[in-house]
Amino acid sequence: MISETYNPQATRLRGFYMHVERFLDRSDTPRAYLDRCLDEIDRREGDVRAFVTLNIDGARAAADASTARYAAGAPLSEIDGMPLGIKDLFETEDMPTKCGSPIFKDNHTGRDSALIAGLRAAGAIILGKTVTTEFAFYNPGPTRNPFDLGRTPGGSSSGSGAAVGAGFVPVAIGSQVVGSLIRPSSYNANYGFKPSFGAINREGAYSNLSQTALGTHAATLTDAWVAARVAAKFCGGDPGYVGLTGDVALPEPTRPGHLARFNSAGWDKTSPDIQAKFNAFIQILSSAGIPISGCQNCPRLEGFEQLMTPALDVTNDICGYESLWPLKYYHRRDPDSLSQNISGRLSDWEKISADQYAVLLDKRQAMRAAHEALSDEFTGLITLSAPGPAPQGHDWTGDPIYAVTSSVLGAPAISLPVLEADGMPLGIQLIGYPRKDRELFAYARWILDVLGLKP
Repeated sequence: MISETYNPQATRLRGFYMHVERFLDRSDTPRAYLDRCLDEIDRREGDVRAFVTLNIDGARAAADASTARYAAGAPLSEIDGMPLGIKDLFETEDMPTKCGSPIFKDNHTGRDSALIAGLRAAGAIILGKTVTTEFAFYNPGPTRNPFDLGRTPGGSSSGSGAAVGAGFVPVAIGSQVVGSLIRPSSYNANYGFKPSFGAINREGAYSNLSQTALGTHAATLTDAWVAARVAAKFCGGDPGYVGLTGDVALPEPTRPGHLARFNSAGWDKTSPDIQAKFNAFIQILSSAGIPISGCQNCPRLEGFEQLMTPALDVTNDICGYESLWPLKYYHRRDPDSLSQNISGRLSDWEKISADQYAVLLDKRQAMRAAHEALSDEFTGLITLSAPGPAPQGHDWTGDPIYAVTSSVLGAPAISLPVLEADGMPLGIQLIGYPRKDRELFAYARWILDVLGLKP
């Protein structure tokens, strides 16, 4: 059943930043904007089930305070008054943090994570906690895809992707260690932004694996950048990292100098129809004057493709080794507290030795070094965000084979909701180089201009 017809332009109109001028001239207010979000939640949340917890009273109070600041001409930041959904891995002082697990059903620490504290300081409205898969791994939650309730919204940022796709909020915070931002962004028609590793402070986020990055699901490209950049401005990056930098305003469009088409190990899993759509998209960009090379005509890229073939296996083993604690502790304390999905994987993860982990890290570093070496010739990589539209059913959150690339590389990635398949959204992915996040947005904006889409 298709619950809401996918319309890229309608998706964009759910954005926030385009309303800020109206807040300033008082023709609209943050409270009125929030009320429109709440109307959509009232209308569809019973079907979509994007949220674990809502704090509507707190959100209304925050929206009223934001409305008063705009009336006084003194907003706290560019996202003052923005309603946000927060993946339920991030501590919030006013809501529990359940991590998609019954183990944490009563987990209420009474403090904000670094990111949430920064967002509140910027005047953003923390509307609610969105569904995550169990500990942001594999076991799906109750969320449905807003464009077809019979399909998955993706994972692990299931609720964040669906909340934006359904128009409940203009931006939702997610995280990615394998494919948890890019893949659900593709499935839910979001502009998904997975920043460079370390770009946004993870303290208090229950997501400390060595590839985890925090990012945004957004209704517009502008919202994706501005929300992430302001968040980093107020909370900084991870310890040892400067964090996301550059002007807060979305950069002006810049034509990419030379893109590398990256098929990845996902190409063989991609249907001929989707392959044809991607090939046609590449032709549009080529006709607009972007040189695009692929492994078929570039030995360097062919070697890089081959090196990256085991990226998903390397990532899964690294994450499994790093996740043994505390998952082993929970399993030992109460075997029934973990899903069969995770319990079954623990025995495999326990077989990974420290020496094997060191080899995995070396493989990952070799991939990163090879990627960085491409920067002397290629502006970035271009690929799909997923092998196809959101799969039917709810027992699986979809294949992360395309999305894992930026995770293993620690590089920024943006999913642009510009393709369609089976009446469902499908994203195109741009992958840049670490600490070149803002430049990647400039290229993304140029591509939207070519397609006649507003950012």
